[in-house]
Amino acid sequence: MWAQDGKKDKIYQGVILDEVMVKAVQQGFDFNSFIQKIKKDTTFYKAFKTLRLMSYSMYNDIEILDKKGNTKASYNSLTRQTVQQRCRTMTVKQEKVTGDFYTKKREYNYYTAKLYAHLFFTNGKICHDNNIVGTKTQFSGSAKYEEQLRILIFNPGQRIRGIPGIGENVAIFEEPYLSKYDFRLTRESYLNEECYIFKAKPKPNYASDVVINELKTWIRVSDQAIVARDYSLSFKTLFYDFDVVMNVKLKMVKNQLVPYEIRYKGNWHAFTKPREIATFTAIFTDFE
Repeated sequence: MWAQDGKKDKIYQGVILDEVMVKAVQQGFDFNSFIQKIKKDTTFYKAFKTLRLMSYSMYNDIEILDKKGNTKASYNSLTRQTVQQRCRTMTVKQEKVTGDFYTKKREYNYYTAKLYAHLFFTNGKICHDNNIVGTKTQFSGSAKYEEQLRILIFNPGQRIRGIPGIGENVAIFEEPYLSKYDFRLTRESYLNEECYIFKAKPKPNYASDVVINELKTWIRVSDQAIVARDYSLSFKTLFYDFDVVMNVKLKMVKNQLVPYEIRYKGNWHAFTKPREIATFTAIFTDFE
């Protein structure tokens, strides 16, 4: 059950614990329940759904880059989402666009822009949203791929059905991928709050075989809510490849957990389509 890993760290049930967590387990910390919570947690997804129930301002910055890292198209705006009588609408307060970000018909010219708009922008009036998670829904067509993408972004570590080469690979808490990762649990202060930090990283000899290069989650000690997550994903096949890094920070607003800062850097390529390199930053403020 226990094994030594360095002078102070120890391995407990396959997870490396720092000195603080070793003492916590010895004093009765419910390690098994905590790990199960990590595996099944929906806090992250619920926080994003909660955004659709609140009024807020949003700073948007998207850059499409060439292979040398120069900006070839960009979008910068300040938007305001307003929720009234369970319906949300969005207005653009400021906007600056460069390059071929839009087509002549003002449609998004890049996949990253389409994804961003789908996740964060409201077109027209949308009513009766909720932030309930856990309900299984059948999807088809483009909605199916959007749901697969949602799982990859908001529930990294969960199996995704229907994506060849990726679906099984991201299930890092299940064999055969479980044994390909090192897991570490520590306790540190993060933004003046005590947090557990749970980190998953592939073992060196499996680094080129897996999708999730690193998954690091900060869980607040007081209520075990996720307050930040960093992750890196990459994969390469004959038909597509991608390399993505995301950093997300969350906070409490009206007793609800919501994201307030998201940073993304991605490099995508799919067969028959040009390579797309992009970054974006989303910052949420003035919640009501």
